[in-house]
Amino acid sequence: MADFAKSTTPRFSVEVHQNPYLPRGGREVDAVVTVTATGGGLPLPAPGADPVADSAAPRAAVVLMVDCSGSMDHPPEKMRHAREATAAAVDAVRDGVAFAVVAGTHRAREVYPGGGALAVAGPVTRAAAKRALDGLTPDGGTAIGTWLRLAGALLDASGAAVRHGILLTDGRNEHEEPERLRAALAECAGRFTCDARGVGTDWEVAEVTGVATALLGTADIVADSAGLADDFRAVMTAAMGKETADVALRLWTPAGAETDFVRQVAPTVTDLTGRRTPAGPRAGDYPTGSWGDESRDYHVRVRVPAAEVGREMLAARASVVATRPDGTAGVLGQGLVRAVWTDDAAASAAIDRQVAHYTGQAELARAVQQGLDARKAGDEDGATARLGRAVQLAAALGNADTAKLLAKVVDVVDEASGTVRLKGTVAAADAMTLETRSTRTVRVRRDTGQAPTH
Repeated sequence: MADFAKSTTPRFSVEVHQNPYLPRGGREVDAVVTVTATGGGLPLPAPGADPVADSAAPRAAVVLMVDCSGSMDHPPEKMRHAREATAAAVDAVRDGVAFAVVAGTHRAREVYPGGGALAVAGPVTRAAAKRALDGLTPDGGTAIGTWLRLAGALLDASGAAVRHGILLTDGRNEHEEPERLRAALAECAGRFTCDARGVGTDWEVAEVTGVATALLGTADIVADSAGLADDFRAVMTAAMGKETADVALRLWTPAGAETDFVRQVAPTVTDLTGRRTPAGPRAGDYPTGSWGDESRDYHVRVRVPAAEVGREMLAARASVVATRPDGTAGVLGQGLVRAVWTDDAAASAAIDRQVAHYTGQAELARAVQQGLDARKAGDEDGATARLGRAVQLAAALGNADTAKLLAKVVDVVDEASGTVRLKGTVAAADAMTLETRSTRTVRVRRDTGQAPTH
């Protein structure tokens, strides 16, 4: 396993933050597991190398899925901006990376290179791909599941270890049943990651965020199509930094203990509990997707058998694992979660500041979503209460970005108490931006030894 870790970049480290002390009979153990990867990024080709000729087995592959339904012609510049954004993304594909462009309507069509294959990025293929973007023309409906299935087939055929999709839509998935989209997401999960973007305000937030959540990518809104090029360039640049694929957080618990939940809590809140796959006796793997140079936090709660004062036990072992070429898993790093029973009430009552912070961040995300749902349903009292709580939490947790988005939906009377008034008129883009970005979190403040209070 050591050889595997040395031969693979990035390098991973695991750090556990917790208060291990439990009162007599206590069973719940909370910990925040910080996973950090360094040394990532796809390697540059050797000087003078031909990226196309030397790419029998590309390390990475990416498929761009661009909405070309009839609504992309309203207004007409939306389709032009989508072509420009796709060209910017193509320019950001690194030499030696396999790539393709798919036009998505009520069916999926390869725009470049065609023939069920991917091209290998280099000056010639990038130029050819940009010429082919004239084939991105608006016509037809929207069936996102068909786009994802074609992307999955193309990425599988590439043989690449790191497989990624980027999906753009401007409308609702109206030309296939919801069950077909869910089935497509289930088929694609674990085969590639996917970032999803909604342009304008006529798309469904739950559909776009659902794609990103299922495929372990990011979701965002680009309200003005003129901003698509910058967004696509940034998304592709981030994708090019992913070097290690199929990484999982493996949680082992001793006999009598069980995992309550596993949530990614930074940079976004994503519940991974239901995505556990068995990994040997008393162990399970939770998928985290592909990694480059980055750090993520996971909140883990384990229920252990009650014990007497003075007893200490290993409550869980958290490991980062990745799949070797032969299909076996290699451990890239690990950390230990402890449980210690004590009769010191002060020690057992203390809450680790990382755990407290991310518990609040998860509540903030829930409060925003519940408040917006109540607002859509016409429940003004419920919306005011939940969005007020969200304002209070955002201020206490130092989440300035979410606080600014909330201020476009409510008038803040007193943020400390969460007293707000619903705005009479809210731009659709502002409400959708708040909903789409509600799961984004901030890390624990490092300037204090205390967790933010809330």
